[in-house]
Amino acid sequence: MSEQPRVSIVIPAYEEGDNIVPVLDRLFESVRLSCEVLVVVDSAEDSTVSVVCDYAEKEPRLRHLVNTDGRGPAKAIRFGVLAAAAPVAVVTMADGCDDARQIDDLARLTERGVAVAAASRYMPGGQQVGGSYLKGTLSRFAGRSLRVLAHTGTRDATNSFKAYSTQFVRSVGIDSRDGFEIGIELTAKARRMRLPVAEVPTIWLDRQSGVSNFKIARWIPKYLRWYWFAFGPRLTADQVR
Repeated sequence: MSEQPRVSIVIPAYEEGDNIVPVLDRLFESVRLSCEVLVVVDSAEDSTVSVVCDYAEKEPRLRHLVNTDGRGPAKAIRFGVLAAAAPVAVVTMADGCDDARQIDDLARLTERGVAVAAASRYMPGGQQVGGSYLKGTLSRFAGRSLRVLAHTGTRDATNSFKAYSTQFVRSVGIDSRDGFEIGIELTAKARRMRLPVAEVPTIWLDRQSGVSNFKIARWIPKYLRWYWFAFGPRLTADQVR
């Protein structure tokens, strides 16, 4: 890529194979900002790699990264965000649940100065279609209570579909090592530093093919850690790290 992209789009993927093709099609059709797209896998043998390599022959903005920090979505997201070349990184899923049309809006909000821009299922104009009832109920309660009680700036702190200032991320670090709790971690850290967080409405659709890798029972304690962290006095970046 000859010039720095305005947004780095990070997609953690695990054995998606051909399922990722329509996701990439929608992404490149929707995003108008100059971008790089980083598909992050845990192993060079992952079935997603060969599909991404074939796709990249016609789309030079796309490449894959093999995460060397260890297995799991949190480590893959962390690896991709820290490798981003753009001043804004947007995390979106490989399962097609997220609406790629929101990526430009999220990136532009971050360019205007917010540390975290969230795609919100729970604000007016947003919606969640399908998915686990229990997961949705817990997520909705967490997001709305954090906004009201901790003033996090978004009704959807748990959604992984967010844009981040890469400068902010590098200043505070990423501690998550297991599931998809990075979204709530960085939102909570921004709140404790009293940095601006904003949101735009999004419609989330449950994946139409493949199997979800979300493990609710295993990851709830990780989310709770960052839920409680959002409450408290102002901290500096060094204190947050």
